[in-house]
Amino acid sequence: MAEPALLSSHLFTLTLDVDSNVTDVGDTPYGRRRIATVKGGHFEGKELKGIVLPTPGGDWLLQRRDGILMLDVRLSLKTHDDHLIYMHYRGMRHGPAWVIEQLNKGEKVDPSQYYFRTTPWFETASEKYRFLNRIVCVATGRRDPTGPVYEVFQIL
Repeated sequence: MAEPALLSSHLFTLTLDVDSNVTDVGDTPYGRRRIATVKGGHFEGKELKGIVLPTPGGDWLLQRRDGILMLDVRLSLKTHDDHLIYMHYRGMRHGPAWVIEQLNKGEKVDPSQYYFRTTPWFETASEKYRFLNRIVCVATGRRDPTGPVYEVFQIL
C-alpha cells in the first residue's frame, strides 16, 4: 500500500495568549481535567489575518494517565476586515518527561523535542472567507513561555 502524498499550503500562524489562572477540575475517570481561558491573540497569513477575540474562548485540557495532553480548543477570530470566524481544534502534545517538565515551568524548549499537533476546523458566514468552511487543516504547535503558537496548514 502506498503512503498518501499530502500537499499543503501555509494558511496562517496563530499565537495565543492564555490566562495563567487555570480551572483545575481534578482527576476524572479520563484523566486530569483543566480548563484554560484564551485571553486573546493574533493570526497572520497570506490570505487572512486578524485577532483572537478574548471571549468566549478556551482550552479544555485533559492530561491522560499515559502522559499525553489532549487539547480541545474553541476560539473566535476577527479578521482585519471585520469578518468573524469560529475556529475549533483538537490535538495532542507529548514528549519525554524532562521536556514536558520544562514546558510546564514555562521554559522555552526546541519544538523538535516533543510532538504537538492539532486538526483545526472553521465556520464562517462570511462570503469572503467561506473557503474556510470547505477545507481540512493540520497544525504543528510549539509552547513558548508566553503561550502556544501554531503553524496552520491547509491540506490541498
